Amino acid sequence: MAKKLFRVPISLVSLVDEERQWFKSCAGLSVSETPRDISFCGHAILGNDLFIIPDALEDERFRDNPLVVNEPKRRFYAGCPIRALDGQKLGTLCIIDQKPRDFDRDDLEALVDLASMVEQELAAMQMETMDELTQILNRRGFMMLAQHSLNLYTREELIASLVFMDLDNFKPINDRFGYAEGDRALNFFAQQLKSAFRDSDVVARLGEDEFVVLIANSINAGAEDLVARFRQKIINTNRRSGFGYEISFSHGIVEFNPERPCTIETLLVEGDSIMYQSKQRKRQYT
Repeated sequence: MAKKLFRVPISLVSLVDEERQWFKSCAGLSVSETPRDISFCGHAILGNDLFIIPDALEDERFRDNPLVVNEPKRRFYAGCPIRALDGQKLGTLCIIDQKPRDFDRDDLEALVDLASMVEQELAAMQMETMDELTQILNRRGFMMLAQHSLNLYTREELIASLVFMDLDNFKPINDRFGYAEGDRALNFFAQQLKSAFRDSDVVARLGEDEFVVLIANSINAGAEDLVARFRQKIINTNRRSGFGYEISFSHGIVEFNPERPCTIETLLVEGDSIMYQSKQRKRQYT
């Protein structure tokens, strides 16, 4: 729509991370990403308004930029920041031309409107894949992201471990203290998970009191150590929380071997089975 509306050869939805920009959607370019240090969008997301370069050759910041000097020989750029639901800037919707251009108020408003449409689509996807209570991935979001991760681990020959967790004695918390307190316990556990594991690990709430973590580059023994430290963290928090109850969990760990790849569904079934056996053993001794 942007390419046709503004009659430009290139339009992008560009997402920007620490080192690169990559194209969630792209019309007119054959590459899928560029380094952030030469990107125009890396400048655009630093502000809150439309970022416009009428003629890059006349701009000291960009006249010697490789994207200006070499293909695609950018001259004109206009980028509007796009934001997540929490207001964090993710990247831009931008249009690019190989000749200088003017950009009037009507053009500005049109590009801002299109950027709002992008934000709405991203927000809709986020709402579909995030757990409303805990703000971590829900089952759908986990299945999507974890399977992509497994595909990457297979290509790069990386091991991984899946940890399936289920809270112990969660129903009595709801029965005795009410559902609001049950929600508080679930949210607390989710936040503890997020803080205990790495950003590269995929953390999710599968449903009710079931949680899962996909740990990259970790064999079972390493995952067991991580879970043991996390368990101790929960125990320490229980002592000073004043909840009136203790939060505990059972878990099962399954290792992913890139030499014998399997689906995320298979790992979840195996992890759930091992977790259930662990929970049954606990019940025998209580």
